Amino acid sequence: MLAEKEYYLLNQEELIDCFGFSLTDGLSTREIRKRQLQCGRNRLVTSSSKGILSIFIDQFRDFMIIVLMAATCLSFLMGEISDGITIFAIIIINGIMGFIQEYRAERSLVALKKLAAPEARVIRDGRLEEVAAEELVPGDLIVLEAGNRVPADCRLLEAAGLQVDESLLTGESITVAKSTGKLYAADLNITEQTNILFMGTTVTRGRAKAVVVNTGMDTEMGKIADLLNNENDNMTPLQKRLKHLGKWLVIMSLLLTFLIVIVGILKGQSIYQMFLAGVSLAVAAIPEGLPAIVTLVLALGVQKMINNNAIVRKLQSVETLGCATVICSDKTGTLTKNQMTLKKIYLNHRINNFNPDSELKDLEKVLKIGGVCNTVQLKEAENNSKLNRVKEFFIGSKIPEFLGDPTEIALVRAVYDYGYSFTSLKKDYQIKAEEGFDSKRKRMSVIVQMPEGDTELWIKGAPELILQRCTYLEVNGKKEKMTEQLKREVQRANDSMARDALRVLAIGYRKVNNRVAKNRAANYEKDLTLLGLVGLIDPPREEAYQAVLSCHKAGIKPVMITGDHKITARVIAEDLGIIPGRGRVITGEEIKGMDDKTLNNITRDVRVFARISPEDKLRIVRSYKENGEIVAMTGDGVNDAPAVKEADIGIAMGEQGTDVTKEVSSLILGDDNFATIVKAIAEGRKIYNNIRKFIRYLLACNTGELLAVFLGILMGLPIPLLPIQILWVNLVTDGLPALALGMDNDSDDVMEKPPRDPEESILAGGMVAHLVSQGSLIGISTMTAFLIAIYHLGVDLNTARTMAFSTLVFSQLFFVFSCRSEDYAFWQLSPFSNIYLLGAVLLSSIMQLGVIYSPFLSRFFKTSILNIEQWIIVLILSSWSTIVIDLIRGIFRKKR
Repeated sequence: MLAEKEYYLLNQEELIDCFGFSLTDGLSTREIRKRQLQCGRNRLVTSSSKGILSIFIDQFRDFMIIVLMAATCLSFLMGEISDGITIFAIIIINGIMGFIQEYRAERSLVALKKLAAPEARVIRDGRLEEVAAEELVPGDLIVLEAGNRVPADCRLLEAAGLQVDESLLTGESITVAKSTGKLYAADLNITEQTNILFMGTTVTRGRAKAVVVNTGMDTEMGKIADLLNNENDNMTPLQKRLKHLGKWLVIMSLLLTFLIVIVGILKGQSIYQMFLAGVSLAVAAIPEGLPAIVTLVLALGVQKMINNNAIVRKLQSVETLGCATVICSDKTGTLTKNQMTLKKIYLNHRINNFNPDSELKDLEKVLKIGGVCNTVQLKEAENNSKLNRVKEFFIGSKIPEFLGDPTEIALVRAVYDYGYSFTSLKKDYQIKAEEGFDSKRKRMSVIVQMPEGDTELWIKGAPELILQRCTYLEVNGKKEKMTEQLKREVQRANDSMARDALRVLAIGYRKVNNRVAKNRAANYEKDLTLLGLVGLIDPPREEAYQAVLSCHKAGIKPVMITGDHKITARVIAEDLGIIPGRGRVITGEEIKGMDDKTLNNITRDVRVFARISPEDKLRIVRSYKENGEIVAMTGDGVNDAPAVKEADIGIAMGEQGTDVTKEVSSLILGDDNFATIVKAIAEGRKIYNNIRKFIRYLLACNTGELLAVFLGILMGLPIPLLPIQILWVNLVTDGLPALALGMDNDSDDVMEKPPRDPEESILAGGMVAHLVSQGSLIGISTMTAFLIAIYHLGVDLNTARTMAFSTLVFSQLFFVFSCRSEDYAFWQLSPFSNIYLLGAVLLSSIMQLGVIYSPFLSRFFKTSILNIEQWIIVLILSSWSTIVIDLIRGIFRKKR
């Protein structure tokens, strides 16, 4: 029964035998439970779907986390219980934070997936009921109507005027007429299977009854999802940088620690004490807070992006957006509103801009024909109820929502703008016969009963076809014989509007006999009177203009990829500023004739691709990547999924996208808006800058700690910092300011700089020299405080260590303000522009004072109370290094 078959070859009786259902009663409850156990849930399963335990375990597979786990074990073995507990606590906190954010992202995706087809109307046990789409099984009898999304692959049993939008699966924007008849040719592709409805497609017109033949991964969507599951995810640039940095830090820390331990033993220190110091320094050299802070900063970015209609599926991909150099975007719905609008009308020998307040003669009749001669339906919630009629009476400007072809919806909206009610219009001009639109006829006609009793045929369609059937042209309410000269004039008007990227329809009519046979409207599609032409366009989003401009300033190439006509693509691209006037536009037909090398040369300069199929998108993405670009690619249909997967940043449409495309994407746009992508890129750049800030801060501070201990041992002095003090600095005093840096508001010019080289080190741009110089000054300051305490002030060892300890802490707290910018000195930035940083420095200062002045903590950390003279020395030594470094940086900046 459930073996894979070409179900379009079966007739109704064969389908009943195959699936064992009743045409009137459907399946029984008992049979449904049996099939649910046998076939599983009707949902897509992808490799990216993770369980709770898997997500949690993944947080502990990072290289640096594994090293810290080893350090924790070593601390326990050496009896440093407090150190071990503290490090372990940091590891767990980091894991929990990463888990929460990744789990939330996965849950967000699940919520979006439920939008695909949350419920289905099904006949079971002879009753029509609504069930969750996941519960459908092969053999279920479902009922569909306009607006429904098909919940599984189905074979049609009954259909009335059924039109289906299969663009999400096939990429073809024209709706497909479906019928119930058995097909006789085998091995048909999905576009030829006219009696099959596919999961994820949408019914735009008519109604149907169908039997479910495939569910879940057995559907056409599921087959593509299964292919994508076998592909491996690439590491993001941030993951590569942090992995490299982690290994480098571990190797350097182990070498330096080993060197310090050997030198200490040679200088007469005890092996046991030096081994404890070595463990402390190893912990100090690896910034324990780095993974946790990176996760938190990324999580904050994710939260901001969710508020801006972008859901991040993979936490690390937030940063990848920041190094994008190319955004390949669909036109419809992303750069444009995905809402066709009536813009121009050719009437009375002239092309006029559409104005609903115009007194243009014959405009009213053009709009009436456009409003009646279509298949648009009101959404169920906006039906012609008493409440809705009251609303229409009191709120004439309120336009309800419609289902149907976007072009036809635009005509109906124009009717509303003119002041008519759609429901009243349909009531006053009753349709007696109808001839539907299809891709061959390219026109639609209806025969209507006029209020005064006459009967007319109203028609709209492709101008070149309608014009051939016209005998007259109506001008200012009077008919003129359609001469060759008038035909050329109409054709010129058509060409002019087409050059403006308008979709042009001709509107005409003729009087017919009152006794018209039903469904014979096609017989009267001749001797027509042409009223005029209407030009419609999907206008660009207002915010897209600024978004494209931001891309240009940021060194990012915006690329339009569309299935629309070359002229339409050019006009919209020029309007938005994607290409200059006369910029080159490449079509899918041209791409098919190119080899990869030629295409690579083309993509270096071309920014607009028209008449592109989903298969062409994959080649375009690969070509840009071959040219060294970091590519963001948008997609919605199932056939877009390979290109979205191939891109460095795959972006799925949240409103129109399929489950498969969402599953392979890095980012999901809740509003399908190009401007949201640009905002996400800006956020990615800010995040990367903030990550550099706290890496610079943490590594410079840790360098200072290592140098201070090394200098003390090298000089044959007691260790200036105890292991517990080093740990306190790293896990507490360092951590809060570093986290606050991650929340810094970056400068306004973040989108006025070119993208960074994705291969550059995270320590590029002179950061190594800066952190080494600053770290050295911090280490020297710390050691100087220790030497002054011992040789000048003659204090005891605990007091000397307290002065060194405090100098180290406050040196870092001064230095954190310098880390806020690589272009400005700390005194050039308002300290109040990051309240979190001020709070973190204040809290860290209070905590440091608590370690010194609290009797309990003082015993634990072996600190002593400092007098005013000692504090003055500490504060002078703490602040001078930051002031000196920023002055030197300012001198070099002026020279450049």
